[in-house]
Amino acid sequence: MTTSTIATTVTQDQAVRLSDDGTAVTIIDQTLLPNQLVHLDLTERQQMFDAIKLLKVRGAPAIGVCAGYCYYVLARKAAQDATDFDSFVSTMSVERDFLNSSRPTAVNLSWALDRMHAVVTTSARLDPEDVVPLLHDECIAIHREDLEMSEEISRLGASLLHDGDGVLTHCNAGPLACLGYGTGQGPLFYAHDHGRDVHVFADETRPLLQGARLTSYELQRAGVDVTLICDDMASIVMRNGWVQACMVGCDRVAMNGDAANKIGTSGVAILAKHYGIPFYVLGPTSTIDQRAATGADIKIELRDPDEIKEMFYAEPKALPEVKCYNPSFDVTDHDLIAAIVTERGICRPPYVESLRALFA
Repeated sequence: MTTSTIATTVTQDQAVRLSDDGTAVTIIDQTLLPNQLVHLDLTERQQMFDAIKLLKVRGAPAIGVCAGYCYYVLARKAAQDATDFDSFVSTMSVERDFLNSSRPTAVNLSWALDRMHAVVTTSARLDPEDVVPLLHDECIAIHREDLEMSEEISRLGASLLHDGDGVLTHCNAGPLACLGYGTGQGPLFYAHDHGRDVHVFADETRPLLQGARLTSYELQRAGVDVTLICDDMASIVMRNGWVQACMVGCDRVAMNGDAANKIGTSGVAILAKHYGIPFYVLGPTSTIDQRAATGADIKIELRDPDEIKEMFYAEPKALPEVKCYNPSFDVTDHDLIAAIVTERGICRPPYVESLRALFA
């Protein structure tokens, strides 16, 4: 583990990467930002599980890239210990399912793990040791494709903005969460880099404060004009005419356009609809779940109630016996979404048709 106090700018290569010798996945511990920049080396399955579960690595695309690298590191060990190909497949099936159980909502996790596992199951005539280089190529490809995806989503998203626009965003879907430019905040970095003036209002995003700790940090460090607001201030900045667009990321999208994102997103969408402000969802096609017909099919993760009562406070702010409801995500109805931006294009309603066309 390496540590530096007062974090500096995060580049697209820092958030998640494979160690040079291939024995560890190196991540930035996002739970310690913005005050400390700590790199963790993940070498064991429980470390990997905990890093994803405890949000040390977070953001759907970053989780997918991390999962691919974790699978590869575990496969290196399993190949050395395997007595035959069947035992190798059996071990890796267990490892895949174990990692996949860490976060149920972000579809990129299962997508990346299934993609890596398919390399194993389609290599039945090879010695397990010979499968390892194939897995290395696959996890590198997942990361490379993610960076390409991020840039294209950011370019397309930026095309929806005008010079001088105010943009409200919720949670964190920038370089830390998505690598490259990002998705939900990617157009903001892209527009800034290409000479366009945008002003960003970043919701703090309770209860984990990713907007305050991560989004405002990334934007400020990159030189983008950003103002941090509490979640319950979104309405007043919209009413004041300071917001011309809302842009958010997503963890899973159903085939009718319903989109799951960090808790509070649907409230922002409802406000935007009331004030006539376009609400855009940005994410890679890997977050579109073809098995989910509507948002009702998306499983919502519930987290520890103490995150509401105790996290970030010197003393608890509610009585111990007070019950808490702490879902990680909510689902924004498709009829509140003006467009869904993917690396394959900008989808408009009706999403049943436009999303399906992406996979035609």
